[in-house]
Amino acid sequence: MMKTIAIIDDDVHIGNVLTKILENEGYGVMRAYSGTEALYLLSRKKPDLILLDLMLPGLSGEEVLSHVKNIPVIVLSAKVDVQDKVNLLLGGAVDYMTKPFDPDELLARIIVGLRKTEIADDSTVLVADDLTLDVSLQEVTAGNRLVKLTRTEFAILKLLMMNPKRAISKSVLLDRISIDTPDCTERSLKQHISNLRRKLQEATGGDYIETVWGIGFKLAEKKS
Repeated sequence: MMKTIAIIDDDVHIGNVLTKILENEGYGVMRAYSGTEALYLLSRKKPDLILLDLMLPGLSGEEVLSHVKNIPVIVLSAKVDVQDKVNLLLGGAVDYMTKPFDPDELLARIIVGLRKTEIADDSTVLVADDLTLDVSLQEVTAGNRLVKLTRTEFAILKLLMMNPKRAISKSVLLDRISIDTPDCTERSLKQHISNLRRKLQEATGGDYIETVWGIGFKLAEKKS
């Protein structure tokens, strides 16, 4: 399922830059430009993570943070005082980044923030067309045929099946599957996916993994 990130910042330019960065990585985006608007937005839809500026019109970022429950918050602020950071982290933020920030570092911190809130469900069974993946049994069937996968191949397929319509970048793919299999590297990822694709094809003759040039990989849509 696509993760949604709320950007709460009254600086339109920074918000636009953040939106482009996040959408390029496959995230959904919600935006609010004031503290009051943020609380209204959050009352209607719960994002998976919040990027929160402190200097907001209306309610301040600190006041917004006090109303947020069970959503990871990364504070983005020009304030550099150590005590400010300590207070915000004690107040419920999962991280604090000082403006200006490096986009790659921000994306890495978002991944870590999201990971902290993910609760593994060991009883999950994922289904996509004639593919079935049983997390608890660590089994995959394609067209009712059992397909034997390595730990890394299983982790890759699980992530793709959890995000069936989303193209996942190589960097995100590597980071997410590291929870299940830490031995996959950028150099070996292509070979793991090639082996996975071949094993699934041998089971039914179908191609289940699509390469999205310039982005990464996604679960192929079944062709009628």
